[in-house]
Amino acid sequence: MLTHLIPADVPPQMRGKFLETLHTTTNSIGRLMLFAGDQKIEHLNNDFYGPGIPPDDNDPEHLFKIASQAKIGVFATQFGLISRYAPDYRDIPYLVKLNSKTNIIPYDAKDPYSQQWIEVEDVLEFARYSGINLKGFGYTVYLGSEHEHSMLREAANIVHKAHKAGLLAVLWIYPKGKFIKDEHNPHLIAGAAGVAACLGADFVKVKVPYKNGEPDASLLREATQAAGNCGVLCEGGKKIDEKLFLQELYEQIHIGGTRGNGTGRNIHQRPLAEAIKMANAIYAITCEDRSVEEAVKILQQ
Repeated sequence: MLTHLIPADVPPQMRGKFLETLHTTTNSIGRLMLFAGDQKIEHLNNDFYGPGIPPDDNDPEHLFKIASQAKIGVFATQFGLISRYAPDYRDIPYLVKLNSKTNIIPYDAKDPYSQQWIEVEDVLEFARYSGINLKGFGYTVYLGSEHEHSMLREAANIVHKAHKAGLLAVLWIYPKGKFIKDEHNPHLIAGAAGVAACLGADFVKVKVPYKNGEPDASLLREATQAAGNCGVLCEGGKKIDEKLFLQELYEQIHIGGTRGNGTGRNIHQRPLAEAIKMANAIYAITCEDRSVEEAVKILQQ
């Protein structure tokens, strides 16, 4: 049972719903496989069209086809995109991303601010009349931005409202802006993880810590300890070799102590059949406690 992960701000009458949500999204082991589909705004079309990217990835429905056929914990994307495709994909476990911004303005030119688009209550109402399988809410905080106070306030309110509804709250916390010199600094990432815990989040998606320019899972221990019982998820990053990605994921969990992953490009930048297999392999390591070798076999089926 995962009762120790039920926050105290979940009302008594919603504790059963929250626990059920936690069990279904984490395969009852407390680890979350988050399929990230929010990049159409964050990175515009750079992640969906171009050399090495299959043509079908340019169609937003590609994301929904993957999410509906692969093993995932939640599919995170924006409310509007869900509303366009929900009639054909109601059963996908959705995590509604409540804010997003483009990357057109460089972070060294202007500190980022990503304001909340829509209220939690409006999404809850939509879920009731549309019949979608709503599992929770997501929100990005750009720590270190001169606007962080506004994003922190919005994040705190979103987390609390999600819990009142018996649903999960996942925060993306990325230090960015003129004052951030190294966003992959392990100590800074640990600080971001601690902020998520202070905001009451169930999971926090953070950058991967680097040592000498390379990811190092052992450096995640500071972050996973700083986060307490808030689960740390590492971002998937740019598409890399499948076996290397799965090995890094395994080490993040079993060396770094993370409780899942948030992966987008390493899944959707593939033809549908390959994308589904990659998602299933990631899920196997994350939520089924399988080895890298067993996950690789999934890719080879």
